[in-house]
Amino acid sequence: MKVVISKEEIVSLIGKIQSIVASKPAIPILSNVLIEAIDGQLIVSATDLTVSMRCYIEGKVIEEGAIALPARRFFQLVREITSSQIKITTTSNEQAEITAGNSIFKIHSLPKEEFPTLPDLSSAIQVSLTASSLKELLSRSSFSAAREDSRYVLNGILLKIENQKMTFIGTDGKRLAKIMADANIDPSFQGSYIIPLKAVEEMVKTIDDPEAEISLNLMHDKISIEKSNLTLITKLLSGQYPDVERVIPENPQMNIRLHREELITLLRQVALFTADTSSSVRFIFEQGQLTLMATSSEIGEGTVMMPADYSGERLEIAFNPYYFLDILKHSKDETIQFSIDDAFNPGKITDSTSAIFVIMPMRLNEVQAKVSQEDHASENPAYT
Repeated sequence: MKVVISKEEIVSLIGKIQSIVASKPAIPILSNVLIEAIDGQLIVSATDLTVSMRCYIEGKVIEEGAIALPARRFFQLVREITSSQIKITTTSNEQAEITAGNSIFKIHSLPKEEFPTLPDLSSAIQVSLTASSLKELLSRSSFSAAREDSRYVLNGILLKIENQKMTFIGTDGKRLAKIMADANIDPSFQGSYIIPLKAVEEMVKTIDDPEAEISLNLMHDKISIEKSNLTLITKLLSGQYPDVERVIPENPQMNIRLHREELITLLRQVALFTADTSSSVRFIFEQGQLTLMATSSEIGEGTVMMPADYSGERLEIAFNPYYFLDILKHSKDETIQFSIDDAFNPGKITDSTSAIFVIMPMRLNEVQAKVSQEDHASENPAYT
């Protein structure tokens, strides 16, 4: 193999693909990237056996070939090179030579045959959509997904396609995000896919041109996205995603309009007075007003107020302020609608888009018990 490429372009490519390389690979070859020089292109591939990525850049291919190089060392070297052009040459399957100006570097390599074969997508069902649409669908649902839950399927987001509609759902059992969009696909097609969170985050990161067209490729055990010079493929999580529809309030008794930015500001303030062991803020709704309160024996007490179009009886409910803030940050519009039945059932947050957010309340008696426990502990250091 012999190819000459632009240093700037390969550094840009490395920025996209480096996070796919496993930090603690199950097998040694996974710490490598596959470098291929074919038809005037340099193709770089990486995989951790769940998520795979293939990127392309233009290059002057003098001699076609392929080699696997240790990703971390190769990436670090390329970044440090100051020459505008880099030449990669291989004379055997055991070593690659990197030439930049008057500098020559030799890196031990492995043959292409040892690198895992990336999945074949030729039989996939395709859905086309804009990059901005896909990024919004993924980011506004994935923030609610679990990170390290023993319920494996919650460590991903659910994609359902039915009646030419795509629905993305993420939940960790304490909050839920659901967002829908039209799907340009055969009306009879339907499918359900649980996408690993790592893959979702990589998809969001790789979408840098909002106007680009993206092809979403669907298979029974994997999905991928394709755009211009990049393909990202992921295996799907197996298992049954929980029926989350039953926790979404259908016809809440109370619908309250709240100014989103003001609520974000006040929640940030009052959240500073929550203890690490009980991150809880009381939402107290009274005539025309919302009061937010947090108390901690270690820190103190915070109380803030804002207008609310509420006209019912006094309602007191507690939420984790950080979960509520996450939802507000992913909401749109100047005002949001907060819908609820009582202090014991989930609250629903909506805006003018198709998104629905649900947050589970914290039990007020448990919150009070934790505060009392903190007070008792501060008076009695031996208390455990």
